[in-house]
Amino acid sequence: MIKQQLILLMFLLGIIDINAQQAHVNLDWAPQRNNEGLTPFMANTISPEVYDDHTVTFRVKAPEASEVFLSGSILLGLNAEKPVPFMKGEDGLWSLTVGPMTPEIYYYKLVIDGVSVVDPANALVGFAGQPGFSILVVHGEGPAWYDAKNVPHGAVTRHIYHSDVTGGERELFVYTPPGYSPSKKYPVLYLVGGSGELASTWSMFGRVNFIEDNLIAEGKALPMIIAMPNNQMVHRMDPKHTEKSFSMFNDEMLNEVIPFVEKNYSVKADKHNRAISGLSMGGRHAQIIGMNNLDVFGSIGILSGAESFGLMPEVLDDPDLNNKIDYLFVGAGTHETTPRSRHALLHQELEKRNIKHEYYIGGDGAHDFVTWRHLLYHKFLPTLWKEN
Repeated sequence: MIKQQLILLMFLLGIIDINAQQAHVNLDWAPQRNNEGLTPFMANTISPEVYDDHTVTFRVKAPEASEVFLSGSILLGLNAEKPVPFMKGEDGLWSLTVGPMTPEIYYYKLVIDGVSVVDPANALVGFAGQPGFSILVVHGEGPAWYDAKNVPHGAVTRHIYHSDVTGGERELFVYTPPGYSPSKKYPVLYLVGGSGELASTWSMFGRVNFIEDNLIAEGKALPMIIAMPNNQMVHRMDPKHTEKSFSMFNDEMLNEVIPFVEKNYSVKADKHNRAISGLSMGGRHAQIIGMNNLDVFGSIGILSGAESFGLMPEVLDDPDLNNKIDYLFVGAGTHETTPRSRHALLHQELEKRNIKHEYYIGGDGAHDFVTWRHLLYHKFLPTLWKEN
C-alpha cells in the first residue's frame, strides 16, 4: 500500500510520466521528453531527447562513421549557418546537445559521411513529394496552440476522386469543424501546399485541423470547412513545371475540386464564402487562381509566395477591384523577408495601386511550417469571414 501511494504521489508531482518518449499512446504535446529512459521501439538509442529546459540531445550509433552532422531547417532555430558536428564516444555513439531552443516543431536530418539521412532512432518522421525528414518537437509548459487539446475536435476525411485534368485518381483531404451538420451551411477555405508537398501535408505537418479546433474553442475563428487538394500537377522536375502546372491546377480547382466539395458537403456556394490560400508555390497558385477568378473566390491568402506574371494588367488596373475582393492577405516569416522578397515586392505593388490588403511579417520561422502555422493561427484564419 505504501509503495502504491508513493507511485501515485510521484505521478501527481510529475516525476513519473506515463507518456514515455515516442510512445505513440496519446497525441502527446511533449512526445520527445523522456522521463522513463525507454528507447523507442526498434531503435538502438534515444534520439532526440528533449529536456524541460528546452535543450535537446541527439544520438546516433554509427561506430564506422568518420563524421556526423546535424542539418536541415532546424539550423535556423539554432542560429547556425552551417551543419553542426556531433562528437564521437568510445562506444561508437555520436551525440550532440543543443539549445535551449524556442518551443516549436522543427525538421532536421543527419549527415553521416556525406549522406543525408533521417534520424534512425526517431519515430517521428515526415514525408512529402520529396525525401523524408525527421521531426523534433521542443515542448513548452503545456499544449501549444497547434497541439491537440481537450476541446471539441473536427474531422479530417480523405477522399479519392478521378480527375479528367490529370487523367488519374487523386486525393483530397477535407476538414469539417466540431459539430458539423448537413443542416447548416459553412464557408469553405481551399488550402494548398507548396512545391513538393502533398494533399496530406497541411493536416499532418501543418496541423491546420488542431489550429482551427483551438481557434474555434477560443472564439477567435468561425467554423469553416477546409478543403486540402493536391496541387502537384506534373513532375516537380519537369523543365516546364511552372508553365504547365499553373493552368492545370486552375482547371483542377474549377472543374474537379470545387464541384466535388460542393456536391459532398453542406457549403455556402458563393464567392463571398469561398477562399483560396496556400504556402510557397501554393501561395502563387492561390494568388493567380484567386485573382483571375474573382467571380469564384472572395478571399485570397498568399503565404510566403507571390507571382507577377499571373496577374493580368486588366485585373490589377480594374478600378472596382477593391470591391471584388473581400479579404486579401499577404504574409511571410521574419527570417525569409528581405526588401527584394517576392511577397515584399507584391506588397509594394499592391500599395502603389491602392489595392486593399493585409500585409504581415511575423513569427520565428523562415520558409517553413514554423512560419505557415503562425500565419494561419495569428492572422489569416481569425480574420477570414469575420465580417460576413
